[in-house]
Amino acid sequence: MSLSLRTISREQHLDYLQSLPSASHCQVPAWADVKNEWRSENLGWFNESEELVGAALVLYRQLPKVKRYLAYLPEGPVINWYAPNLEEWLQPMLAHLKHQGAFTVKMGPPVVIRRWNSAAIKAGIQDPNVKRLRDVEASVIEPRAFEVSDKLRRMGWQQAEDGGAGFGDVQPRYVFQVPLANRSLDDVLKGFNQLWRRNIKKAEKAGVEVVQGGYDDLPTWQHLYEITAERDKFRPRPLSYFQRQWTALNSEDPNRMRLYIATHEGEPLAAATMLTVGQHVWYSYGASANHKREVRPSNAMQWRMLRDSYALGASVYDLRGISDTLDENDHLFGLIQFKVGTGGEAVEYVGEWDFPLNKMLHKALDIYMSRR
Repeated sequence: MSLSLRTISREQHLDYLQSLPSASHCQVPAWADVKNEWRSENLGWFNESEELVGAALVLYRQLPKVKRYLAYLPEGPVINWYAPNLEEWLQPMLAHLKHQGAFTVKMGPPVVIRRWNSAAIKAGIQDPNVKRLRDVEASVIEPRAFEVSDKLRRMGWQQAEDGGAGFGDVQPRYVFQVPLANRSLDDVLKGFNQLWRRNIKKAEKAGVEVVQGGYDDLPTWQHLYEITAERDKFRPRPLSYFQRQWTALNSEDPNRMRLYIATHEGEPLAAATMLTVGQHVWYSYGASANHKREVRPSNAMQWRMLRDSYALGASVYDLRGISDTLDENDHLFGLIQFKVGTGGEAVEYVGEWDFPLNKMLHKALDIYMSRR
């Protein structure tokens, strides 16, 4: 199959994504409006019949003081990663990006390499010799993903450090997902551990209410999010970021982004944003107050979001990033501990990959990023 690549319109790009079961929310055309500090371009791959068979959102970030760019394809491109002629997809892309002034390319193939079910993770947590997910035997291994990694290496791509893309935009290599396809909601609830089921009941009994919010409720979200940032010691994004995300994503598709708020006696205690592309739903950002934790607003909210995802016809509810640590003394351990209670699975992607088009500038970027 001979392929050609060229810039496409946002409409063409969106039409193509809508023909697929799903794609990453970082690859929809409107994501460019969310990441408005980057320049963007929509690319399309065409076969001999001039049919669109692949697409990508490329974000360009200029290197300080130089008219050269880092080209970034977060969780993309959306192509046939298992094609035997993978280089025929990627070579024209590299040539095009080089022509556009890119000195290095970073991409995140949406290719899953391993999955661990919750039983395997729990066994790993209980084993004192196990410190990381990769020390636990995977429940599912995807052999084709290893072939993809091998092909990329042979083409000159380099596996990026697990730190993500720099510039503060990190795509997680490990995520936690609750599969919904071919399961009833009853099955999903039965998959939850006892603590989760108990907490959902506790919230119900206490009268916690979970409502869907709108654009005007984003300041309520922001207040809880800033409390969370202070508690968990991370730098919060400004309210304007979430307002921009809401406007951009929902003008592309009114169901793309939702806001959920859990209240108790009229007081907002927890909130979360949810993103949907096709049959894939992501719990994107979460926040909670420091008090009244005993009424379990976060559990109630997750259960409502899961039920709504199911009603939307989602095949997967994605709780996004986790670290691969199973060490109870690691400050990131709480993340996986909270998520594993949903009875879902930890999923490892092949990670992000770099192609230095200009080795000297690529090295300069590495040094620049390591000093930040």
